[in-house]
Amino acid sequence: MNAKENGIAVVTGAGSGIGRAVAVELLRAGWSVALAGRRAEALQETAALVPRGAALAVRTDVSRPEDVTELFAATVGRFGRVDLLFNNAGTFGPGGVPVEELPYDAWRHVVDTNLNGAFLCAQAAYRQMKEQDPQGGRIINNGSISAHTPRPRSVAYTATKHALTGLTKSLSLDGRPYRIAVGQIDIGNAATDMTAGMQTGALQANGVVAPEPVMDVADVARTVRHMAELPLEANVQFATVLATTMPYVGRG
Repeated sequence: MNAKENGIAVVTGAGSGIGRAVAVELLRAGWSVALAGRRAEALQETAALVPRGAALAVRTDVSRPEDVTELFAATVGRFGRVDLLFNNAGTFGPGGVPVEELPYDAWRHVVDTNLNGAFLCAQAAYRQMKEQDPQGGRIINNGSISAHTPRPRSVAYTATKHALTGLTKSLSLDGRPYRIAVGQIDIGNAATDMTAGMQTGALQANGVVAPEPVMDVADVARTVRHMAELPLEANVQFATVLATTMPYVGRG
């Protein structure tokens, strides 16, 4: 599916950061996009960045099954099908908290958002893509550099991002008979509100706090669009996009 065929996308976490950048990139390329997120006003702000775009804002908490059901029902009701899910909604959780001090409620919130939310959205997309005509579609999960290598004091975030890799592989395998392609993009230091503090100082594995380089979030958005616009016979299984000189290769 490509933009010329009026692809229908669902983008979670579309009210800010990477989700907003990807939604804007797709809208500008001619996709119809359902914008999902917890803050309705932020979703409307995203839609307003492409005034002529075909955007639908749906307030959604991805950790709530009923919200996810309503999101996909609204998308299909408006656009008729789903060709792409960008499974992006996520949270880092409380930063810099040692394992022994991390409250269970904080752990559960990160797991519910990053992992359970990704599963619920993928499941809903899978059901729709399997049954629609023509059959099939694509799911792109937002992993992270932390799906490979953790930062210090990030146990909940790292655990969920490692789990997303397993989710991606399993969905990719199970989707084969139904023309459902599933891939993952692992992003390092895109310049967003979530990573704003990195340029002033981030805790390193050796205990030192040091500034880290970031990259333009638009470069991430263009990569997601490339993955999205491949024919379903081709798939980017895993892509890593990062600030060139960030401490990832050799981290620790």
